[in-house]
Formats: sequence, structure tokens, C-alpha cells
Amino acid sequence: MSTDLMTAAPRAATGRYTAAAQWLHWVSAALMLAVLVLAWVMESLPNGDASRATVVMLHKSVGLTILGLTAVRLVWRAIHPPPPAARWAAWEAAAAMASHWLLYLVLLAMPISGYLMSAGRGRAIPYFGLFEVPLLTPATDAIWRIGSTVHSVGQWALYALVALHIAAAVWHVAIRRDGTLDRMLPEQARG
Repeated sequence: MSTDLMTAAPRAATGRYTAAAQWLHWVSAALMLAVLVLAWVMESLPNGDASRATVVMLHKSVGLTILGLTAVRLVWRAIHPPPPAARWAAWEAAAAMASHWLLYLVLLAMPISGYLMSAGRGRAIPYFGLFEVPLLTPATDAIWRIGSTVHSVGQWALYALVALHIAAAVWHVAIRRDGTLDRMLPEQARG
């Protein structure tokens, strides 16, 4: 079987996601961890700290990268539906689908709300210091409040959904032992 990132069809014979879907999943997971760590560091730094601006810029840039990757993931998923999970009960499949779509929603809402927070304050968003993301909304307290509210709620939703996702993976690996995690890992050479 090909492990090329552009493998066109889900690996129906093994029930695995395509290599591109796997790559997008794990890169997104790593970036989510990075953006969370950056947020925690950012919140711990005093406003006058010289490194705060850099941490804020990195947090926003990683967030916008997650937004772009999530858009790519949604397009990829539309073109290449996930392989069926043959050994799952109907409730498991429904719960997995619901939690995945909620994760996608949060992965879109968090960077968009962060953008609205910056735009509401009239603050440019330098993308890794390479260019500035244009502000498309007026700088108003209302825009900032909307962004801030969604960002705050989204933060806790993200924590809950990621914890649920990890708990489900552990359950499938340690208790069910049904190979579910293998679907999102590169196929191992048989030797």
C-alpha cells in the first residue's frame, strides 16, 4: 500500500485513513498543543514584559495556521470520507462523528474569535513576522467582546473535547483493543 501523502482513496482494506488525513491530524494535534502552551505562557507574562509581544505573535500565528489546516482537513474529508469503523456499535460511531464535528467547529471558532479580538482592538496580526493579516472588521468594543466570549467558551470546549478524544483513544487501545488508533497511524511494514 502506498504511503504517499496524496493517496486518493481511504484504505478500505485496512480501514485506515489516508496518509494525508493522518498527517493533517497529527500536525493539527501538535499545533494545538503548541498554541495552548503559548497561551499559558502569554497569560503568565506581565504586560510590560519584553518577550510578551513575541509570544502573542506566535500564539496568533499558530492559531491562524490551525485555521488554515482545519480548512484543508475539511476539504480533504469531503473529498476522501473517513473509512468505516467496522467493529463499532452504532452509538460509538455517532459519538465519534459528533465529537469530531464539534472539534472541527472549535478549531474554526478559536482562531476566528482570536482574530475578532485583535480586530476589535485595531491590532494588526503579524503572521510569524512575515506579513500582516488584514483587519476586515471595525475596531469596536462589541467586536472584541464577541471574540472574547467565543474564545473563552471555546477554550473550555477545546479542553473537554480533546480530553474526550484522548480518553476514547485510550479506551479503544487499552480496553477494546480493536485497532481504532491504528486507523490514524501509518501502516507498519510486516516483517
